[in-house]
Amino acid sequence: MRHLLSTADLTRTQALRILDTAEEMTGVSAREVKKLPTLRGRTVVNLFFEDSTRTRVSFEAAAKRLSADVVNFSAKGSSVSKGESLKDTVQTLDAMGADAIVIRHGSSGAPAQLAASDWSEAAVVNAGDGTHEHPTQALLDALTLRRDWHAAHYGEASSPRGTDLTGMRVLIVGDVLHSRVARSNIWLLTTLGATVSLVAPGTLLPVGVESWPVTVHYSFDQALAAGPDAVIMLRVQAERMGGSFFPNAAEYARRWGLTEERLAVVNQLRLAETEAPALILHPGPMNRGVEISAAAADSAQSRITEQVTNGVSVRMAVLHLLLTGSRGHHDDDRSSL
Repeated sequence: MRHLLSTADLTRTQALRILDTAEEMTGVSAREVKKLPTLRGRTVVNLFFEDSTRTRVSFEAAAKRLSADVVNFSAKGSSVSKGESLKDTVQTLDAMGADAIVIRHGSSGAPAQLAASDWSEAAVVNAGDGTHEHPTQALLDALTLRRDWHAAHYGEASSPRGTDLTGMRVLIVGDVLHSRVARSNIWLLTTLGATVSLVAPGTLLPVGVESWPVTVHYSFDQALAAGPDAVIMLRVQAERMGGSFFPNAAEYARRWGLTEERLAVVNQLRLAETEAPALILHPGPMNRGVEISAAAADSAQSRITEQVTNGVSVRMAVLHLLLTGSRGHHDDDRSSL
């Protein structure tokens, strides 16, 4: 396995191998000494051209728990601010002995360009590129969903290893147009057998969304009436909006926000079918009171904190698989995970 650039490139076997490895890595966090010697002597570079808290810190924690040396690079205060190109920056880091480069970039396709170039021999992990993809976020979302899905069907005592999401109904809500998280989740969750639906204002849906493997709704209340097993709320990305995509925050919250009232309605529908309420996820950071209410974010069915915890395990698994050369029997693709 060489790079992780997109969930669209992952087969079901590859995706399950990452999730199963992440389950094993979860046990490390429960130890008194949270370390494995797996990547001792290796160097992981976090190359972030956009601001980040959760993803950067999560990758740093993951690499350190695998005993790798970590170099954190931020575009602010670096030679990038003086006009240095991506190529020159990467070649400089490569000359310092980078084994893996975790890159977040504002331009869609930047990680793929790096992986396809001869600028570096390092493994490349896409930590979010423009509005394109964010594969490790989708993987941690899948890990989070799979645990509850497996427990509901097979009991909490058994291991979820090898379990996919066949039959699960997932609703993704909000700013799909600007969301790399939504795109990665659509490809991955579909590969794992889930049925994915989208609901958003028409102005926040991408052109060509009808060709995606999803069902599109324009009414949040109608979409909730279908009784989804999980609801993934997306952040309204105001920093990527060059114009007005909806009247104001209050109107957005009224029509597209997961309010306390909507939470009660969907739970009533769910409890009529099953004992399990719908799971609530959010990639963060949250705009409380806009796309999600405090009552929903802090409810017992919210898995937002678990998402952050699972992010470390997933990123440990990705770095481990990329840098140790572990291969599955059915993985013949040497170009990417």
